[in-house]
Amino acid sequence: MLDELIRLRQELHQHPELSHKETLTAQRIYSFVSAHQPSEIITKIGGEGLAVCYNYSEVGPTVAIRCELDALPIEEENQLAYQSVVKGVSHKCGHDGHMAIVAGLSPWLREQNFNKGKVVLLFQPAEEIGKGAYDMVQDEKLASLGIDYMFALHNIPGEKKHSIITMDERFSAEVISCSIKLEGQESHAAEPEKGISPAAALSMLIAALSKLNVPQTQNNNYAVLTPVYMHMGEQAYGISPALGEIHYTIRTWSAETMAELRSRIQHQVEIVCKEERLRFKLEWFEHFAAAQNNSFCNKLVKQAARANDFDVIEKPHPFKFGEDFGWFSKAYKTAMFGLGAGRGTPALHSRTYDFPDELIETGVKMFEEIITRLLED
Repeated sequence: MLDELIRLRQELHQHPELSHKETLTAQRIYSFVSAHQPSEIITKIGGEGLAVCYNYSEVGPTVAIRCELDALPIEEENQLAYQSVVKGVSHKCGHDGHMAIVAGLSPWLREQNFNKGKVVLLFQPAEEIGKGAYDMVQDEKLASLGIDYMFALHNIPGEKKHSIITMDERFSAEVISCSIKLEGQESHAAEPEKGISPAAALSMLIAALSKLNVPQTQNNNYAVLTPVYMHMGEQAYGISPALGEIHYTIRTWSAETMAELRSRIQHQVEIVCKEERLRFKLEWFEHFAAAQNNSFCNKLVKQAARANDFDVIEKPHPFKFGEDFGWFSKAYKTAMFGLGAGRGTPALHSRTYDFPDELIETGVKMFEEIITRLLED
């Protein structure tokens, strides 16, 4: 089956789709898994999401294995036989590989005869914008499956190939982004004192918010506020502008720290805008909840790795990136683990990144072992 899974991965790579537009990707997955006789396939969960179910008994746990359908708005630079045919869109996070791994469980599940339980292969839309998992959790079709445990992986470039990376409590950071829009009053550029420019306020906000950073990863109050975009006025040299805007992405280890940080940001914006006589609008979006690792589920991940003789790397703190699997961990007992993609592999979201096909077998073996331990226990 490995050659078939590699072909599937490369076909998915060649035809990437952005968040909320994964229609053809979902159809390709449907076509592949339906050939392996699942008990049921449920479509359109939280968008283009799929649940591929294998029922073994009414009694016993329901185990879900989740992956992501969407790609990124990045132009591919690699010269590949299966290069993306969609201009400006490519699989630069490895979701094509994650899908191939999870779809690869179908032929194995078809041959199993567990005495209890159910397995759900979950293909989630819109992970890259932090919406897909949240929307699936709100969907009654997912709730009706009665999921007890959920597992997922993410490939990790820079780590030893085929190693399994775990951490206690959390897999990834709590991440949210915001925009701060300022409005004053235009004036002639020769008489800026007759207007209200946002220039000073933007400078003051950058300085004030930088003081909220706690970059030490070992600190429970870890917080990184990264300015990612700023705009003020226009290229009109006779006008002192009225409008300014700055965007941040913010990450912490916990929802509690994030809530406190949001309050402090709001307070700083209010202080600066009052001093500078500006109106403002503060908006929050692209919220990735921290992915929690349930202790029992995490123990199963480590047992599965050791049963397959994979190296286990235990990290002292979560990954800094956002992963919307966190929304599932608010609803179910979950664990997410990293799969080392090789020390020389280009970074995630790099134009030259490509998921290493040899990881597919490793991922499949991990999930097979986890499922077996839960349904044969």
